[in-house]
Amino acid sequence: MTLHGLNYWAVLIGIIFTFASGATWFGPKTFYPKWMAAMGINPADNIGKVKPSQVFSALVVAIVLQVFVIAAIITTLKHGNSEFGAADGAIVGFLLGAVICAMPNLSHRMFAGNGFKVWLIENGNDILNMTVVAAIIAGLN
Repeated sequence: MTLHGLNYWAVLIGIIFTFASGATWFGPKTFYPKWMAAMGINPADNIGKVKPSQVFSALVVAIVLQVFVIAAIITTLKHGNSEFGAADGAIVGFLLGAVICAMPNLSHRMFAGNGFKVWLIENGNDILNMTVVAAIIAGLN
């Protein structure tokens, strides 16, 4: 894999998109209340149990690593095919998200008794992010 020729502005856009998308996806008026209910968690009981500084520190590191790995994959594929564009990137990103990320997590959620709804809410955002980020990087490289 290579980062040679990588557009770092595209990476930055991908990082910002992923963070904004996750904040919107798991916002108080979108999927967060549905996710909490599906997990069987009362939001009032959860106050003080989660340390935002730890959550967001880990989140930033994870997003940066995820976007750079996607960038390395897309950049490597583009080196082998100069016609590789945003639509191709979106397909690769979708497959990475749906097959590599979401499928193994399905068994984790099912065995944990969390159900399909929890899996869909959690992984839907990951699939969306990987698809869009890969399209951005492929399109702007």
